[in-house]
Parts: sequence; structure tokens; C-alpha cells
Amino acid sequence: MFSKACEYGIKAAIYIATQSYEGNRVTPKAIALEIDSPKAFTAKILQALVKHDIVFSVKGAYGGFEIPKEKIGRIKLSQIVNAIDGDTIYKGCGLGLNQCNENHPCPVHDKFKRVREELKYMLENTSLEELALNIKSGLSFLKV
Repeated sequence: MFSKACEYGIKAAIYIATQSYEGNRVTPKAIALEIDSPKAFTAKILQALVKHDIVFSVKGAYGGFEIPKEKIGRIKLSQIVNAIDGDTIYKGCGLGLNQCNENHPCPVHDKFKRVREELKYMLENTSLEELALNIKSGLSFLKV
């Protein structure tokens, strides 16, 4: 459903949030290891998250990536998805057809429209804080 870059972006943001709660900044290398992502690809994704003010980059010997604790609860998954993939996830055809709309629907158009609406609702109503706290408490995991 999400692009690989978007999957990595979500995982990276969750990991950075968990570390930010501990007062830690994390390096791109540490993030790539934690989310099982290629280092160069991770760096590119992190640039997009910084550009969209989701994560912050601090330069220097004690630098790395962080998210201010007070901001973590205000970041929604939809912001991360939009930063990486834009809004195409809400518009694409369920079968990948170039032209699929109300006037020219694919066989799954109506059913997939409901899935997209539910996905949009979930992304807009799920905070990064919720996911990070589930990781910290052991209710969910980023790695197997």
C-alpha cells in the first residue's frame, strides 16, 4: 500500500520519536540499522522528513536527528505519508489503472474507495506519539 520509501519514513519517524523521548539524537546509520533500510536511502528519506518539519537535524559532534517531545503528539501519520509519497495513496486506482474514476470505474472502484477513505481517516487520526509509546511499552515492534 505504501511505497518502500514511505514505509521506511514511517519507521524512521517512530524510531526517532522513541529516542527523542529518552533525550537522544540518532544518527542516520543508527536509524538505518534499526529499520533495516539502506543507509543512503535512509539519508534521502530523512531529508524529506526534515524539509517537511517532521524531524529536526542537528549538526556537530553531538548531532543527529530528533523530534522535540512536545511536537511528537501533534505529528500525524498523514504528514509523514504526504512528505514522502504525496497524496497519491488517496487517489490511486485499486488495480493500478491510469484512468479510474466515478465516470469510468474499474471493477473494484467502489470497494477500494471505501478502503482509501478508511486509510485516510486512520492516517489523519493516528499520532506519532501513539505509535512511539506502543514501541516503548512493548505493545508493538519495529523489528522482528
